[in-house]
Amino acid sequence: MQLSLLAVDEVNAAGGVNGMTLKLNFQDDAHDPEKAVNAYNTLMDAGMKVLLGTVTSKPCIAVGEESKKDGILQVTPSGSAVDCIKYDNAFRVCFNDPAQGTASADFISKNLSARKIAVIYDSSDVYSSGIFATFKESAAEKGLTIVTEQAFTDQSNTDFSVQLQKVRESGAELIFLPIYYQEASYIMTQAQTAGMTTPFFGCDGLDGVIKQLGTNTAAAEGTMLLTPFAADATDKKTSDFVAAYKAKYNTTPDQFAADGYDGIYTIVAALKNANIEDPQDKDINAKLIAAMTKIEVDGLTGKMTWNVAGEPTKTAKAVKIVSGVYKAM
Repeated sequence: MQLSLLAVDEVNAAGGVNGMTLKLNFQDDAHDPEKAVNAYNTLMDAGMKVLLGTVTSKPCIAVGEESKKDGILQVTPSGSAVDCIKYDNAFRVCFNDPAQGTASADFISKNLSARKIAVIYDSSDVYSSGIFATFKESAAEKGLTIVTEQAFTDQSNTDFSVQLQKVRESGAELIFLPIYYQEASYIMTQAQTAGMTTPFFGCDGLDGVIKQLGTNTAAAEGTMLLTPFAADATDKKTSDFVAAYKAKYNTTPDQFAADGYDGIYTIVAALKNANIEDPQDKDINAKLIAAMTKIEVDGLTGKMTWNVAGEPTKTAKAVKIVSGVYKAM
């Protein structure tokens, strides 16, 4: 989330919000619910007024219990499990897991020739299992056949030889990976070593796999994923962001960076709509939460509005990895 500093710097350089400047206090939750709650408490002790976070679902659900008690606005850029925003003070920038599963099945059925699908998913992770559940239901409705379902857990997430052998035997034409990029990099590398050429398809959790693979981006060649952000898009908003990001961090931004960036501007829009001019406003929490369903943000990840359930309305995009870079499909 320190990558959101780019947006904070932009806002402050432009004069801030209603006469106020923004300050980003970043705490690392290490993708651990207990550490996330400790980090949240540290931020509250430091005077936090709005929470941008967390990045992943399990910590986000844990922190959501605390932010509800305190009544502060929580905007998660990429916590996609349904329960990340189960309370009325919580909103998200990304798509939720069920939506990603349905959208994936819809995209595959309409745009790809593959009809025999293998799935490798993390049964111990709410993100992965949530996407898979709705993908499985939607795939059946759209004429896709899941020829094998291969599960792993956070205790067995480095050796995928058994799962890949089952996929090979199934005759799958496409491998659906509703998982994060860390595990995906192992799967892709091991499939490459085994001489498998079956293409992969994933969701926003796969964004980051190019960096994870390092010099062996060939292992991800042809991989497709749904993501609300494509760094090679030619619109001015995206090209300006990519240029600024590269200048600051010397690397190309991914979907997580774009979600965090949009998260800052979402908070800015809420502050403006609620006409907050003093961070000590005694009604700041109620005003900001009420403002979320009234704002529209034209962000990097799409033009967004929010419903009372905290879900954004925007359009998914698909990219394909070609020669180590994302190409919009």
